[in-house]
Amino acid sequence: MHGEKRRKPAHIGLNAHLLSLSETYRGAGINRYIHSLLLALPQVDGRHRYTAFLGEKRMRGQSPPALNLRLSRLPTVKPVVRILWEQLLQPFELMKEKIDLLHSLAYALPLACPTRSVVTIHDLSFLLFPHAFHRANRLYLAAATRQAVRQADAVVAVSASTKRDVVRLLGVPEEKVAVVPNGMDESFRPVTDRRRVEALRRKRGLPQRMILFVGTLEPRKNAETLIRAYARLRRASAIPHRLVLAGGRGWRYEGLFALVEELGLQDDVLFPGFVPYDELPLWYNAADLFVFPSLYEGFGLPPLEAMACGVPVVVSSVSSLPEVVGDAGLLVDPLDVEGLAEAMARVLNDGALRAEMRGRGLARAERFSWLETARGTVRVYERVLKTSPR
Repeated sequence: MHGEKRRKPAHIGLNAHLLSLSETYRGAGINRYIHSLLLALPQVDGRHRYTAFLGEKRMRGQSPPALNLRLSRLPTVKPVVRILWEQLLQPFELMKEKIDLLHSLAYALPLACPTRSVVTIHDLSFLLFPHAFHRANRLYLAAATRQAVRQADAVVAVSASTKRDVVRLLGVPEEKVAVVPNGMDESFRPVTDRRRVEALRRKRGLPQRMILFVGTLEPRKNAETLIRAYARLRRASAIPHRLVLAGGRGWRYEGLFALVEELGLQDDVLFPGFVPYDELPLWYNAADLFVFPSLYEGFGLPPLEAMACGVPVVVSSVSSLPEVVGDAGLLVDPLDVEGLAEAMARVLNDGALRAEMRGRGLARAERFSWLETARGTVRVYERVLKTSPR
């Protein structure tokens, strides 16, 4: 700018100790966020330096040359060890590396943070659904998050819905919270070689016509309402589609199996279990319809992934899902069994509507990329770096 002295490049630290390389957690939303942002930031920002603080294991694949990795020798995969590292050792690491700004990629900041700081909040499910968490985990998350959002120079929320929750539940000023939506991996796209999809059907025993749900089997995902809506759909019309509930078993899932037996749907509702992340695009491509009636999502990647694969989506009308899906999907009250059944029937019985939803979904999904997430994140850094250093 004319008359303004250009600031020197900053050294930005990224607390990535929640990054997991295990297959079980690789597809989880926070894990994808951390991994994708670490790869994307050096691609969109060639000015600042980046150092990522990780646990003992390195990132999957080749990390960008511009990304400096600092590996802890401590087993920070264990929550207690990670918390001790974050609170006691991290401040010294930041000073040793001469970090100008720390970005905590999930919830917690060190109490004695010697630098300017940014924290990302993915959702506040531990406040809104406390019964879904072990007591110690919930209490730590609540305390650490409240402290972090007060202390941080800026807060990143992954959706406008999450920002509203942060402002309402944690009392953070609106101007302090920046909305930077999640992105999406490029592997999620329509598969042109249908032989790959058919090979997946044979390998996993999937039906030729299916309604798909992807998510951990736990009460918040609301699979019970989906099963009841599917039963109502089967009674009202002669659709050949089977319902596939794909995802690992979380907690209080046993009632789903009992409900399927009670409704006589043992042959029509499938529980294939955990889906490897690399297979997910093929699962979406194998579906005629994706349904996601979750009661609460900080962002909600599965509907976006389904749309990117060209699959029509029906989602609940609460939390972040309307802003992710936009006008590309059908929105339904997540507790309305009849409304959910009617929405599914409408899509499955109307070829023109399916084609229209496919086109809208593909266009909508193109708006989301991890590179754009990285650009939005850098804009937050720039805003914070304009403030006086600590």
